[in-house]
Amino acid sequence: MSVEEIFSSKGRVKILKVLAEKEELNISAITRKTGLNHATTCAHLKKLCEMGIVEEKRFGRIRIFRLKKEYAKAQAIKNLFNSFKR
Repeated sequence: MSVEEIFSSKGRVKILKVLAEKEELNISAITRKTGLNHATTCAHLKKLCEMGIVEEKRFGRIRIFRLKKEYAKAQAIKNLFNSFKR
């Protein structure tokens, strides 16, 4: 996976930024915070999970997403977004 593939979509970047700031969120919260529609959010989250950057936890029907902390690239992405907050 290349950096271009990760950051190739503005929607994907918005989702990564929200997850870097908020740690864990469900799809509805991610949708609200990014301004994306539900279907687009789901598609991006699926791709990010396939890349191994985001992980999904299920609690019945509730799905919670977060950056995969043990994955070095996910931590680097979080650090990147945090460096722009200052």
